Amino acid sequence: MADQQAPINQCPPGGEEGIQRLSKLTGQAPVSLNPAFGQEGPRSLVWIDENWCIGCTLCIEACPVDAIIGTHKRMHTVLEKYCTGCELCLPVCPVDCMHLENVSGDMSGWDAWSQPLADQAKERYEKRNLRLSDQAVSQPAVAPEHKQSRVEAALARAKAQRGQ
Repeated sequence: MADQQAPINQCPPGGEEGIQRLSKLTGQAPVSLNPAFGQEGPRSLVWIDENWCIGCTLCIEACPVDAIIGTHKRMHTVLEKYCTGCELCLPVCPVDCMHLENVSGDMSGWDAWSQPLADQAKERYEKRNLRLSDQAVSQPAVAPEHKQSRVEAALARAKAQRGQ
């Protein structure tokens, strides 16, 4: 955002107040929240129905703050104290086992956050990016077709288990 590589209106958890704060920090003009990224609403946390999780790891890769833990072919879980409720994990789940829970009542946007929570999310985001950049240097990327075959195999295992 600071380099104007991404607009300042893509963060529903921060809401309109978050956009105003980003506008001041970056010098960019404030704009309305882009509805393609969601709507401002109460702060939510994600939880995983572990009975349906197939262990595909797509949610882990999507989480910008490393709030989801698990391993291939095993159930995953969300570390609630680190989840920002950004919802980036929801659309990648092939079995829809991820759900939102309102944790801020009627408060939404910046009113639903505290400065320590925002600082923690930023720190975890930066550490994740550093970890991923270090991995990119030391490991080749997984080919998309390989990832797809792993997901298809996990779905087949889940269907077989449900059929028993």
